[in-house]
Amino acid sequence: MGPGAVKCPTCKREIDWASSPYRPFCSERCRLIDLGAWLSEQRAIPGDSAPADPDLDPRPGLEE
Repeated sequence: MGPGAVKCPTCKREIDWASSPYRPFCSERCRLIDLGAWLSEQRAIPGDSAPADPDLDPRPGLEE
């Protein structure tokens, strides 16, 4: 890889950082593949889940 070159996180193709409109991805397709992985929870940031907030429960008065 040359200066300013990075690898697309999805397909690993080498791209020039400065000239890629989809950086860090090489294309719109790779960007959408990555977004879909996050939305389907195939990818996640490790850590504890957030505690449940009873004020945000959309079903007030219902106990589990």
